[in-house]
Amino acid sequence: MPTYEVNDAAVTHARSLIDDGRYDTTTEWSDAAPSASDENDVVDERGYDGFGAWHLGIDPEASEDTKSRYAFPFGDFRNVNRAALIHAKQRASQNDHDEVEKAADDVLEYLDARAEG
Repeated sequence: MPTYEVNDAAVTHARSLIDDGRYDTTTEWSDAAPSASDENDVVDERGYDGFGAWHLGIDPEASEDTKSRYAFPFGDFRNVNRAALIHAKQRASQNDHDEVEKAADDVLEYLDARAEG
């Protein structure tokens, strides 16, 4: 299993989206998760950096020009999804990716504070 590092650029991107009000606190991740086709469209339109901006984890051993380099998505390429953050946090915890788990939790807390305020 890869050892994922926190994608700091994605954390910054998520916080910026939250600040702009671009988040979804109601849709289940199973309903909001992008399809493989959606992912490919994003890669075609924005490149792998644009795709990676929506993932909290990076596998530094994976090739830079692959979707498999990125893990722990937090949104649907339009909005941050609260359920995706919860899912990312749980998956990171289950697989001992402590730093990614903490990053997901931090973004989740940030979202919850903004959504309440």
